[in-house]
Amino acid sequence: MDSKKLIVAAIQLVSSNQVRENLNTVEKLVEKAVKQGAGLVVLPENFALMASRSADLLKESEVLGDGEIQQFMTNIASDYNIWLVGGSIPIRSADEKKVFASCLVYDTSGHRVAQYDKLHLYDVDIIETGERYRESDTFVAGNNVVVIETPYGKMGLSICYDLRFPELYRKLTSMGAEFIVAPSAFTESTGKDHWSLLCRARAVENACFIIAPNQGGIHANGRETYGHSMIVDPWGVVLAESTKGPDIAVATLDRPRQNKIRQNFPSIDHGRFTCNLKRK
Repeated sequence: MDSKKLIVAAIQLVSSNQVRENLNTVEKLVEKAVKQGAGLVVLPENFALMASRSADLLKESEVLGDGEIQQFMTNIASDYNIWLVGGSIPIRSADEKKVFASCLVYDTSGHRVAQYDKLHLYDVDIIETGERYRESDTFVAGNNVVVIETPYGKMGLSICYDLRFPELYRKLTSMGAEFIVAPSAFTESTGKDHWSLLCRARAVENACFIIAPNQGGIHANGRETYGHSMIVDPWGVVLAESTKGPDIAVATLDRPRQNKIRQNFPSIDHGRFTCNLKRK
């Protein structure tokens, strides 16, 4: 792992259905994070738009490489000299009625260096509240697992519901990931019981850092998200955590500590079980 110190920031939002309003809030929080020394800033899922209707999402979707949201991320990364992970935005697919939930990564020069399309779509019914979600009605699932080189080490990409699939995180780790981002929009109803548990479990299982920015509040479309954006170290210790509302969680990643954990507690190397899971 690179010897450079890495201060990271997880940006928490309560995104509305107004793109420009959301982007203005993002920039204010990025500026605040940079003043605290952040060199890597991670935005939550749906940071630019929490749509009320599928039609609104499709209307604001962009062609990869072009559009207001992507230009904004290019400008933010270069203007503030940071690595920027753009949570997720709607990127058009071959199906004109569906989009990808794409996490785009930009380097300090503002160049897009990676794209990860959300693998696992949130199609669930929550018994306790009666909530029903069908992301597959609007989104196309991705197919690729993505780990990229950064000046600070290898970074794995994931989005929200992916947190419930530990095999993805083990794959990212096997590909060399030393820290993994998990931009999210966890609901209040699931987040209160599962959010911290999942973030910490994925960190401990893989002896890696988890950087998990979340949406956190009541949105214009009526949805309530849990918040509590957090940064977790490889031992499962929460280094920084937000509560509710727009906020930033900032922490320094202690790579020497990670190296010691992986050397002294090498559970990744001890694994003997393999499983080829059948997928649809």
